[in-house]
Amino acid sequence: MSENNDIIAGLDIGTTKIAAVIGQVREGGIEVIGAGKSPSQGLRKGIIVNIDSTVEAITRAVEEAEMMAGVEVDSVFVGLGGSHIKGINTRGMVAISSRNREIGLQDVNRAVEAAKSIAIPSDREILHIFNQEFKVDDQDGIKDPVGMSGSRLEVEIHIVTASNTAVENIVKSVNRAGLKVNHIVLQSFASALSVMADEEKELGEALIDFGGGTIDILMYVNGGIWHSGVLAVGGNNITNDIAIGMRTPAMLAEEIKCRFAVASRLTRVDSQEFEIPGIVGKEPRKASMIELTGIVEPRMAEIFGLIRKELDSTGFTDLLAGGVMLTGGASQLKGTAELGEQVLGLPVRVAGPRNIKGVIDSVSNPAWSAATGLMLYGYQFSHEFASDAAPKSGASLKSGINNFVKWLKEYF
Repeated sequence: MSENNDIIAGLDIGTTKIAAVIGQVREGGIEVIGAGKSPSQGLRKGIIVNIDSTVEAITRAVEEAEMMAGVEVDSVFVGLGGSHIKGINTRGMVAISSRNREIGLQDVNRAVEAAKSIAIPSDREILHIFNQEFKVDDQDGIKDPVGMSGSRLEVEIHIVTASNTAVENIVKSVNRAGLKVNHIVLQSFASALSVMADEEKELGEALIDFGGGTIDILMYVNGGIWHSGVLAVGGNNITNDIAIGMRTPAMLAEEIKCRFAVASRLTRVDSQEFEIPGIVGKEPRKASMIELTGIVEPRMAEIFGLIRKELDSTGFTDLLAGGVMLTGGASQLKGTAELGEQVLGLPVRVAGPRNIKGVIDSVSNPAWSAATGLMLYGYQFSHEFASDAAPKSGASLKSGINNFVKWLKEYF
């Protein structure tokens, strides 16, 4: 947010790009009024490796968004990804202490505290706690037990942890760009807020956020999050294959990928040719779409194979009645959904931000899902619920955890 509480900004710090979205609270919701992006060269596999480069890219992206919006922001809701993200399912149980055996919010918080009392390594901290479901005595599948009667309350939760070092470097980079961090949010969770409907989460669906350096995976079952994971592969792997296979610099390979690449021969590929500029004094040469697809398809199939392995390892794949939703910049290659369905054996579709008002054209494609989701998160966290529930800027993510659990319970 800024000093004007009606202005909320989301900042997606990715491996290939940094995107900023600014929203203004209007009657009935929030409206996008500015968006900006900048190439990201200070991250590798979602983790900051060069703070100076990251600070410069953050500054450029935010300034571009501010110029479009005509406002300045002093704080942002920031997305966090990377292979250091770990998720674990756990459960807790407490006895109902009230005389009339009615379950109150205090009992819910005690159950959550019992569930999260697991050994967390000292170099990691809790990023999110997501309630999955509650059980009152022998009755399970309960979403909200408050007001019910019982003698025993159980809760199953999903805990997401992150590396302290990765979090500190993100906060440091944002601060050095002249901004405060309102809250750090799991990137895939932010994307889900932007592209998935509640009905899809209830049905059971996996979100695959296909980025440049990593692929973030989030699995919803019965409306709750049951798995979160990150694969250290992404669109950059495809770019590198094109650079090697067509003997061209990575910058040109990225352009070829975006303009001509098709993920699979399942999508009709014609014999169209395109020109590859010459380098080091060499003449330009021709290449065909068929040749390009022969480079891209094996890598895409391998990536979907890794995704399937990750999904199958959870044991929840049979519960994904809604299938798989793809988003993120690298999901936009033609034929990606068709190849995904063939490898995963599940319905697959590509989606971008939905129900977004305002400067729609600027943020309508899947590359903006995380940034718009972070803006939506900030709106829900700061306006629909108590404003003092948000951890203060610069505070540890562990602070305010009880209020955060309360907010999550109300939200889900």
